[in-house]
Amino acid sequence: MTVPALLSAPLASPVAASYARLAEVFSGLRIEETAPGERLPEGAGWFGAAELAAGGERLDAFLAWDDAQVLRDYGQRGRPDVVATFGLHRYGWPACLLVTVPWFLHRRVPRLPAGAVAFQRVQGRLAVRIEEFACLPGDPAAALPGARVVDGEEALRAEVRASLAEHFEALLEGFGPRMRRGRRALWGMVTDEIVESLWYVGALLGEEERAVAELELLMPGSAGRAGRPAGLPERRPEKPYAGGAGFRPLPGAGAPDGTARPTRDRAACCLFYTLRPEDTCLTCPRTCDEERVRRLAATA
Repeated sequence: MTVPALLSAPLASPVAASYARLAEVFSGLRIEETAPGERLPEGAGWFGAAELAAGGERLDAFLAWDDAQVLRDYGQRGRPDVVATFGLHRYGWPACLLVTVPWFLHRRVPRLPAGAVAFQRVQGRLAVRIEEFACLPGDPAAALPGARVVDGEEALRAEVRASLAEHFEALLEGFGPRMRRGRRALWGMVTDEIVESLWYVGALLGEEERAVAELELLMPGSAGRAGRPAGLPERRPEKPYAGGAGFRPLPGAGAPDGTARPTRDRAACCLFYTLRPEDTCLTCPRTCDEERVRRLAATA
């Protein structure tokens, strides 16, 4: 893939154009950048990712929102591990986009340690401080401070995986003990957040087919109950991730252009079934293909 041509004006940020494009198609999330050396927002509902990674009272306060939401919406309290799982999902899904959207749109991969991200969940806002990023040869952003040029697409995919692994390794230190899951299950959940967030945004951008293809290369591994797609070389999941993108065509579900719709089976369970056993997620392994087709048809 060639690096997109950019305007001749000086680049203020390697990811600003990517985040602006995301805001155009997904109004439920706003991303703000702070300059290197500046503090991230605090107070007024903001939680630093490093605070969540540390556990303790700040993570308690963060998860109190999920606990109250479950009680309000479902009339029952969720188990502590369910509440912690919901909390990680609601942070992880948008946080993954901080890395994957710039990679998908402009082939730039920011490095985001936990101390460089803050989240305001009620308002759907993320704040980031980017001091280092990877890009391809020939990218105009290579002249910016903090740029690191890597040799080719696979090297850049490795940067995506490494950036997200660094970020979530820290987050799982805080969330993991509360979720009562083993390491493989925790990283399976992270795998699902990476894949399903970019898959969703790719569809909003009108590039679902490319998003699926890119994610298969980014996150290799098993393809759930149906095995890997025909023609795709077998590769084990990249450590520490568990499972892979694992897309497969959904029989009987046609897109507007007549092609088969993609689906996948989650690598980890979101535990929503503990609240509504009859209401499984669309990509839950418990949801049969016939039910997936029915739901897609109902929302077309």
